[in-house]
Amino acid sequence: MFKSLMAFLIAVLACSEASAQSRPQPPTRKFDDPGAPPFKVLKEGENPPLDAYDNFVVGPNYTPAPERKKVDGVPEGKVEQLVIDSKETKLFNPGIARNEFGKVDPSNPKTLIVETHPIDYQRKIGVYVPAQYKAGTEAPFMVVHDGPGQANGFKTILDNLIQQKRIPPIVLISIGNGGGDAQGHERGKEYDNMNGDYAEYIETEVLPRVEKHCGVKLTKDPNGRAAMGNSSGGSAALIMAWFRNDLYHRVLTTSGTFVNQAWPFDPKYPGGAWGFHEELIPNSPKKPIRLFISVGDGDLLNPNVMRDGMHDWVEANNRMAKALKAKGYEYQYLFCQGARHSVGNAQQQFLPHAIEWVWKGYAPGTGG
Repeated sequence: MFKSLMAFLIAVLACSEASAQSRPQPPTRKFDDPGAPPFKVLKEGENPPLDAYDNFVVGPNYTPAPERKKVDGVPEGKVEQLVIDSKETKLFNPGIARNEFGKVDPSNPKTLIVETHPIDYQRKIGVYVPAQYKAGTEAPFMVVHDGPGQANGFKTILDNLIQQKRIPPIVLISIGNGGGDAQGHERGKEYDNMNGDYAEYIETEVLPRVEKHCGVKLTKDPNGRAAMGNSSGGSAALIMAWFRNDLYHRVLTTSGTFVNQAWPFDPKYPGGAWGFHEELIPNSPKKPIRLFISVGDGDLLNPNVMRDGMHDWVEANNRMAKALKAKGYEYQYLFCQGARHSVGNAQQQFLPHAIEWVWKGYAPGTGG
């Protein structure tokens, strides 16, 4: 019986592995493909200059950043954890989850028909507080989406950058999502919709709890506030800064989902976050946003049933770079060779640089 069961499990695993290998992977895009912005190609292991606002090619081989290693004598920040129950909040209560993946709306190919049901959920949050924080003072901070693990994952990087005075002593708040992904799920509702709702949620539900739980005071100065995220968490970071520019001025994204993932359909923003590079950035007054973006050459392409021409992550980020440059934004864009969605291998090299670049020029009370 045991041998039969083991044989069955091995067969199942083999079939699953074969199925995963047979799944089509997104094609590798090139930095000089038609329609791409002009790039400067860096040497392997090299990051862009800190004073540059431009487009750069990195990889395909990456050198792990030295800031990722603990250094003797560097003061270590502390990491604390807390949990928010959705039933205790006014916003995003209850949450949502979809019954099954949606189907394209025959009357509107830019959106899906999705059936959902309400859910309760718990949101885990990790908070890094630097050793240099002085009780009672206002701290600059960075919100990171899809937490809470980044509070521990970024700890050594932040310890080193702060000790070397390359960034201010920031608090990092790594916030878990409400569950699921994309249209019809709580994460999609929070991250992909083009409004200030999630920024307001963080402002009224998360930050006061962090201050109380961790004994810190967080700055109200938008120049001292950054938002960071990967994939839809990246688009969420820009959505926060765009729609609540009174709260956030600094944005860091990896594989940003600047595509049409918004749901339910909003006629004011029919293309979701695709609208950033299609209309919003080109046709709006320049906002005080400093923005770092990155994408992999094998990043996502049409990962679901929608074929609306607005689901190519590489094209979306290329278009973002062109729109930002044309409008004169302080931005930096990395095209990561040999990297797929989330550009995890490339982040091993550039993440400390990106954090330093995003915070460059900040000084309390100077508007920097």
